[in-house]
Amino acid sequence: MEMAFTAQDVKTLRERTGVGMMDCKKALTEAEGVMEKAIEWLREKGLAAAAKKAGRIAAEGLVASYVSDDASVGVIVEVNCETDFVANTDNFKAFCAKVAKHIALAKPADVDELLAQKYVDDESKTITDLVSDATVAIGEKISIRRFARFETKDGAVESYIHMGGKIGVLVETKNDNPATFSAPAFKAFYHDVALQIAAARPSYVRKDEVPSENLNKEKEILRAQALNEGKPEKIVDKMVEGRIEKYYKEVCLLEQPFVKDSDKSIKQVMAETAKEIGANLDVVRFARFERGEGIEKRQDNFAEEIAAQMAAKA
Repeated sequence: MEMAFTAQDVKTLRERTGVGMMDCKKALTEAEGVMEKAIEWLREKGLAAAAKKAGRIAAEGLVASYVSDDASVGVIVEVNCETDFVANTDNFKAFCAKVAKHIALAKPADVDELLAQKYVDDESKTITDLVSDATVAIGEKISIRRFARFETKDGAVESYIHMGGKIGVLVETKNDNPATFSAPAFKAFYHDVALQIAAARPSYVRKDEVPSENLNKEKEILRAQALNEGKPEKIVDKMVEGRIEKYYKEVCLLEQPFVKDSDKSIKQVMAETAKEIGANLDVVRFARFERGEGIEKRQDNFAEEIAAQMAAKA
C-alpha cells in the first residue's frame, strides 16, 4: 500500500507537535496523510499518554515571568517538571513563557480557573490542553503550580528571575507622579527592590503587616532567651524591644539593609529616590517563588526500579 504522505510531511508534523518521528508516521498513516487529522490523532493519544504521567512527582522546573512593555502588568508563574534537564530545554522555557503571557492577558483568579481558560493565542485549546500537549511532547509530567499577577495604574510592576528560574520575584511599586514613571532612577529603584526580595527573602513589606500572633510569639521566644541568659527581669522587656527591631529588619522589606549598601535601609533608598525624581514612592506588595519549595522530591532507587520492571515482565 502506497503511503499518502512524504518524508517532508513527517518532518513538518514533528516540527509542529514536538512528537517523535515514529509516532508522527503512525499518525499520518492513521489520518491517511491529512495533516490536521494527524495532529488531532496525536493530541488524542497525547492526552492518554499525559494521563499516565500524572502520578509522577514534578519538583523541578522553573519560575518564569512576563511584564508588559509599560510595566503596568506583571506575572510570575512556577511550572514544574520532573528533571532539571528538561527544565533547561528551549521547549520547556517556551511553554512557561506562553503560560506567563496568557496569565497576564486573561487574568485568571487561580490555577483551576487558568487551566479551564481558552488559550489566548489559540482558542481551540484550553490551558489544560497545552499542559497535556507539553507533557507528551517533552516526555515528562508538566504541571502549573502557582502564579502571581499584579496590575497597577499608579506606578510600575517589575519581575526578577534569579539563577535561570530557580527564584522568581514580582513587585508592585507606587509612584504619585506619572511624569516620572520612565525616569531611570525610578526604574533602577524598583529593579533593586526586586533584587533585594530575591536575595534577602522578606516575608512582609512593612512592620504593620506582621500578624500580631507572629509578633507575640517572637516576643515570647526572645523573652525566654533573655531570661535563660541570666538577664535581670527588670531589663528583659527593654531587651526584647531591641531584639524585635532586629526581627523586623529580617522579615520586613522596608526595614532590611539594602543588599547593595548595608548602611542604608530599603526605606531610606526609597526616600532618596523619591526626592531625586520629585515623587512619593511606596512598595505595595510582592511575591517571591522558589522553585520546588515545599514539594517532596522522589528519591529514585534504580536497582529497585529495574527489579520491579523485571518482575512485571515475568
